[in-house]
Order: sequence, then C-alpha cells, then structure tokens
Amino acid sequence: MSLQIQIAGNIEITPAIRTFVEDKLAHLSKRYSHIGSIHITLRVENVTHIAEGTVHLDGTEIHATAKDDDMYKAIEALADKLLGQVTKHKDKIIDSHR
Repeated sequence: MSLQIQIAGNIEITPAIRTFVEDKLAHLSKRYSHIGSIHITLRVENVTHIAEGTVHLDGTEIHATAKDDDMYKAIEALADKLLGQVTKHKDKIIDSHR
C-alpha cells in the first residue's frame, strides 16, 4: 500500500520539497502499517518556517508542529516528532494487548 501524503501551504511546494517530505515520512509507514493518510501544511510567518503534520491512523489522529529558520530543518524536526508519537501510539496498543 502506498502512503498517501497531502502537502499544502502558503509557500510554493516545489518538487524538491515534495520529494524531501515524502522521503522523510516514508519511515512512518515502515514503523506502523495502519496509517491511512498524512496531511502536511508548510507555511512561513515572518522569518519562521512552520511545518505541521497530521497522521490519520485507524481511529486516531496524531498531530505535531515544528518551527525553524529553515524549511528543510522544520520538516526534519516534524518527521522526528511524528515518528516518536507514532512509535508511542504503537507501543500503547501492544501493551494493551498483553
């Protein structure tokens, strides 16, 4: 199953940014196979680059936000936060089935 990633924002979503986001978030589907879709919003406020993401799991949504002076660094930080939250969610499910 291919991971469905929607990217929007108040900046131009170049092919380079789209590829970077998809590569960073591909790790999520390897960690947890029940991801329905991911919605990413990229925006710039003054000089701060903001990346927000929502991961739609089966029956749950996980949301994270990352800010940086560089959009690529904000995307990396967002991917790390989402990966941590998905891992935590997966561990909770495993623990509840024991």
